[in-house]
Amino acid sequence: MSYTALYRNFRPLKFSDMVGQDHITRTLRNQVISNRVGHAYLFNGGRGTGKTTSAKILARVVNCLNPQDGEPCNECEICKEILEGSLTDVVEMDAASNNSVEDIRSIRDEVNFLPTKAKYRVYIIDEVHMLSTGAFNALLKTLEEPPEHVKFILATTEPQKLPTTILSRCQRFDFKKIPDDDIIKRLKIICSEANIKIDDDALKVIAVLSEGHMRDAISILERCSQENVENIKVEEVKELVGLPKLEYISRLAKSIIEYNVIEALEVIDDVINDGKDLYNYLWEVVKYFKDILVYKATSNLKLYSEEELNEIKNLSDKTEETRLLNIIYELSDLENDLKWSSQKTIMFQIGIIKACRKAQVSSEKLEIPVEVKQIEKTQKPEKKEPISNNIKPPASSTTTTSNNTDSAWKKVIDVLKRNGKIRLYTALINTRINEVNDLIWEVEFPNGLTSFNQKILEDVNNKNELIKEILKITGKEVHLRYKDLKNVSQAKENRPSSPISDLGIDINIID
Repeated sequence: MSYTALYRNFRPLKFSDMVGQDHITRTLRNQVISNRVGHAYLFNGGRGTGKTTSAKILARVVNCLNPQDGEPCNECEICKEILEGSLTDVVEMDAASNNSVEDIRSIRDEVNFLPTKAKYRVYIIDEVHMLSTGAFNALLKTLEEPPEHVKFILATTEPQKLPTTILSRCQRFDFKKIPDDDIIKRLKIICSEANIKIDDDALKVIAVLSEGHMRDAISILERCSQENVENIKVEEVKELVGLPKLEYISRLAKSIIEYNVIEALEVIDDVINDGKDLYNYLWEVVKYFKDILVYKATSNLKLYSEEELNEIKNLSDKTEETRLLNIIYELSDLENDLKWSSQKTIMFQIGIIKACRKAQVSSEKLEIPVEVKQIEKTQKPEKKEPISNNIKPPASSTTTTSNNTDSAWKKVIDVLKRNGKIRLYTALINTRINEVNDLIWEVEFPNGLTSFNQKILEDVNNKNELIKEILKITGKEVHLRYKDLKNVSQAKENRPSSPISDLGIDINIID
């Protein structure tokens, strides 16, 4: 006897068996009960969320000889033939491999014929976004004026690729990711019926790893059940899916928090030598930092033992929430970079080094050394009005930033971070603001303004975003300009001195 995959063997046979999609199953059942089933449906959602399962249940219930409360009986002749796949009136088609005009034309020709046995001829077209432009055009006419005995159920993970003419002729149902608790409930039912013994903690790990996709969760459970262990534990689950040990994750987190680059690189070498996937490892590290942040804010976490919680507490005590947020943002950017890199190991190592060092720089306050302050107090020349053919505003209008302006600028940068404007936020870290006058704010860059950051700041959308946030916080609509203090300082050092400049007098040279 041939083996049947676990997810196929335990596919829900009724709407009531499905979990996490009550907003959809309830509506479909009500339509069946009130005899208001539409002629075309579009089921949209991620993989393994129940699109095909719902389509098959709907195909059965509209043709069932003894429907009960909007559910198929699964016992009548029609239901059994559909379950066996022998009823020609219900057609399942994969648009990924049957996407030509000819494939759709064959459907268009068939719909004119009455069903052979069932009440309706039902066409389930999976991955419908894969159809060619010509195939969509051929399908459109049939969807527009279908015969009364025909129902279409289209399923897709990418509805944005469908023509609006197709979308407008279908009832759309969006399948959401399934909550972890619902996945665990369903897995417990499967384990009970399949005689699989597994710890509750292991089920929680499977639910988290599935990321809201029931089919993925069942597939992981199936892999674990084939290991011939008496009772599946958390360690077996992590080992089978290639997740690194928590020791590797906490060691790297500790290294980053303590700015220990050497230790961080040693941990990475251990992970690579252990044969773990770096992308999965990074995903776990990001999640671990998120858990540290949650613990710091709430002192409450699930899925960890008492010993593991003590380690998380120690790490949370060594840093601030802002630092943890910065690390999460940086590692998330690294996660995106790894997707497209052909040199994942090198990219990973560089990213971790940057996370350590950038965190160290950003966590320190920019302060003028004491020696420089003393020199400024004793040697700073008295500021005099510049000699110029143009009259400048009084010195009071060009003074440095007030406390209120400083506070407003810090709030603007904080809002950018909270709103996910990470590139813009990163470009403005450690900047100072100088309110030149009521209309102009000058952003000063003590560490210099790189060409990359300058490009980000000169983007029209980013500039508008900054001006908008300043307006919200201060009530002022200002113009922004940027000043690179590092390059200005270097230019002054390289400029030849003159008797007049040594006196501390500013000269405006006008052509």
